[in-house]
Amino acid sequence: MSLKSCKKLDTNTYEIEVSISGEDFAAAINKVYIKQKNRITVPGFRKGKAPKHMIETMYGKGVFYDDALEMLYPETVDAAIKEAELEAVDTPHEVKINEIGENGVEMTMQITVKPDVTVKQYKGLEAEKREVSVSAEEVDAEINRLRERNAVITDIDDRPAQMGDTVAIDYDGSVDGVSFEGGKGSHDLELGSNSFIPGFEEQVAGHSIDETFDVNVTFPEEYHATELAGKAAVFQCVIHGIKEKTLPELDDEFAKDVSEDADTLDELKKSIEADLLKDKQGRADADFEQALLVSLADQVEGEIPDCMFEQKAEENKENFSRRIGQQGIDLDKYLMYMGIEKERFESDMYEQAIQQVKVRLALEKIAQSEGIEVSDEDVQAEYDKLAGMYGVSVDAVKGFFAESSIRNDIECEKAINVIKENAVVKATSEDEAQAEDGETAADAE
Repeated sequence: MSLKSCKKLDTNTYEIEVSISGEDFAAAINKVYIKQKNRITVPGFRKGKAPKHMIETMYGKGVFYDDALEMLYPETVDAAIKEAELEAVDTPHEVKINEIGENGVEMTMQITVKPDVTVKQYKGLEAEKREVSVSAEEVDAEINRLRERNAVITDIDDRPAQMGDTVAIDYDGSVDGVSFEGGKGSHDLELGSNSFIPGFEEQVAGHSIDETFDVNVTFPEEYHATELAGKAAVFQCVIHGIKEKTLPELDDEFAKDVSEDADTLDELKKSIEADLLKDKQGRADADFEQALLVSLADQVEGEIPDCMFEQKAEENKENFSRRIGQQGIDLDKYLMYMGIEKERFESDMYEQAIQQVKVRLALEKIAQSEGIEVSDEDVQAEYDKLAGMYGVSVDAVKGFFAESSIRNDIECEKAINVIKENAVVKATSEDEAQAEDGETAADAE
């Protein structure tokens, strides 16, 4: 098997001519014959006993050609592309079999290759970066969440329900005496959570277990079920159980219970503040990096094959479908629930893919220009990191992630560091960033 010729047809398209020797083709034919002979009937022979030449005489000389070529094709083409020193970004197309027979196979095909792009600028790119801080209110809110998670829940049967309790309640709603869809059910309702119609939970408070009572409410004007919006409703209710939630005291003992490192409440607050600050800083850094990469995509010039965008868009769709599938939702249902048209979703995935492909090509070009190298130690460290992340052995990770892919990822990460180290940072406060996000959301609407 060998590459006979390679010529450039267009910017990112090459035509290669590939040959398979008669000897290699005959060996593949023999393998196919051995594999298939038990399924072939030839008069005068028991199944599996007919000689190859008898089968070829009866069914035609080329009876095994297609399967033999299919057996050899992947390895043959991969070897030819490698020999031609091409970096293919799509499967071969315009494949033509010029000769096939005892002398072997001669075929030509077109190969789409990775483009050579130009990055107009990658040093001095501008992007906003939030200056972050943590307020006492944010620390207190996290403390309250910890108290909620460590609350003691007690069944109550000697008093009526009160705000803060969780009640097991049955309800049956009607408007003008007529039941409506979704108006009947059972629910564990925390009074004060504001998860039901305004005014509902306050009217449940004060009632006891097994007591039947009515709750009178009015649906909000902006209620999602338009047929109920603004209408008065009556819910007949009965409570079957009451649970009281007791929050732990906010003291040093609480700090010891919820933290392995803090011995006092003050130490716990400082630890929470540090964690919140680290989380905010991480998100600010990620947003800053993303903004730089968006700018980088605009700096890319060159003819990029459409197939690269299409493949990336398809990969994005598959990844998205897999993520929501883990939550038991298929893509069509998700789009229906979110009110997103399939065409818009497809378009968004494609636009995202265009930017991702441009960024990747730019990072690879920057790595080349900067002479970035990836050491064996870098690769091993990344394998160790992935093994820890997925909770598997390093060998298992190596079986899943090819070394070439790992090296390319590390190379691109180092290129991103070059961009960040040479970026122009426009510092903004959290309040300014939130205001801009609000304006963006308003513009989108």
